[in-house]
Amino acid sequence: MDGIYRHQRHIYDATRKFYLLGRDHLIVRLDPPQGGSVLEIGCGTGRNMLAAGRRYPYARFCGIDISEAMLKTAATNIARAGEVGRIRIAAADAADFDTNTLFGVPAFDRVVFSYTLSMIPPWREALAVGLAHLKPGGRAHIVDFGQQERLPAAFRGLLFAWLKGFHVTPRADLREALEEAAGEEAEVSFAPLYRGYAWYGEVSSQSGER
Repeated sequence: MDGIYRHQRHIYDATRKFYLLGRDHLIVRLDPPQGGSVLEIGCGTGRNMLAAGRRYPYARFCGIDISEAMLKTAATNIARAGEVGRIRIAAADAADFDTNTLFGVPAFDRVVFSYTLSMIPPWREALAVGLAHLKPGGRAHIVDFGQQERLPAAFRGLLFAWLKGFHVTPRADLREALEEAAGEEAEVSFAPLYRGYAWYGEVSSQSGER
């Protein structure tokens, strides 16, 4: 990842806003509780956490990423925004991490995957680990590339070929994976955005109340 983003991190946010569609939709839907906690898996430059932090000034945010280069940019952005302390970051493998060790926080009210599952080879494992860090009654939010199902086939072919150059693989079975990882005791909602350009899903865990 550092090989890919060592130089791109400097222009990442300026360029990705044109095609990482649905991230702001996710932030609007996030709506953490008062004093709530949010974990972003694959936080990159910290863009999503900073945007969510402005919208939800009463929440706390933690983010992990495997790329030290991206985390360096995130640390600069967080410091520039004056959010050191409320927004915390750490280097970790999305498929194998423990937030209690990293941040002293064992579970979160919200867990976010924003255009990361398409980049993580063991993405199903990452999804399972992320859901395992949800508090009872918590919610996971996922946005990623869809299958372009209502867009021209030529566009889909060009986009997928371009994404392959960045080691990005849109997950055709994302919905099925969410339902499998969620299990029978959680609720899953799923919807295409922008004619299938992006897919958006939520997993709501059981409250734990009897």
